[in-house]
Amino acid sequence: MPKRRKGKNIQAKQNRKQYFFVIRELTSREIKRRYSRSYLGILWSVLNPLLSMTVLSLIFSQLFRRSIENFPIYYLTGYILWQMFTGSTNAAMTTLVDNKMMLIKVRLPMEIFVLARVYTALVNLGYSLVAYVVMLIVFRVTPKWTMLFSPAVIFLLLLFSLGISFMLAAAYVFFGDVKHLYSVLLTLWMYCSAIFYPVEQLKGIIRSVIEVNPIYNYIDALRNVVMYGSIPPMREIGCMTVWAVGVYVFGYWVFRKNRNKVMQKI
Repeated sequence: MPKRRKGKNIQAKQNRKQYFFVIRELTSREIKRRYSRSYLGILWSVLNPLLSMTVLSLIFSQLFRRSIENFPIYYLTGYILWQMFTGSTNAAMTTLVDNKMMLIKVRLPMEIFVLARVYTALVNLGYSLVAYVVMLIVFRVTPKWTMLFSPAVIFLLLLFSLGISFMLAAAYVFFGDVKHLYSVLLTLWMYCSAIFYPVEQLKGIIRSVIEVNPIYNYIDALRNVVMYGSIPPMREIGCMTVWAVGVYVFGYWVFRKNRNKVMQKI
């Protein structure tokens, strides 16, 4: 019995190594495909947030200069997190349909294809963080010990994005219109995430809606630890954790429950 259990453990370890290898290869393929026709290639992941920051700063810095200190960094902090969330969920939504032939021919867990798309978005975030760090230096943002909490905020957002991605990937197989509906939802979601305006200027139900918005919580937490040198309030930490774990668990449950139906539909 111990030998059989040991054999199963060894096999499980080998499977995990194989799955990690497949995820890396799929991620590499996605990045190469994304920049295959571009001369600047991955450099666009660095330039894109900088160009967006420049344009938005020219438009809104005068409007919010009294209420937002260091507006370019304020905006860029929200923008890079928003890009990771939308990049991962939009890409993961179509991954099962895009990899239909691999799903049919190769015996791999369907989760791998979702994980690869989300991991690709995380890699792109890494490139964007290069631009972010440069801007922190340019705008003389003093390094703070609270910045050490940044990876925790990013990890919780990643977990939240993964849960949404699992649900969207399963739904898209059955309802192609999910892609268009989600696009509309993202537009509304973006304006409710306070990426380029201060929540403090809002009152009533609108402010309440924004403050319970999970994406806003992650953005506000990162601004706190990077720009203001403060740990997010316990209420916000609790909301971020509950949203991340709850959505991930629910999304994965939905995905696993419908995996057989997905394979039949594909």
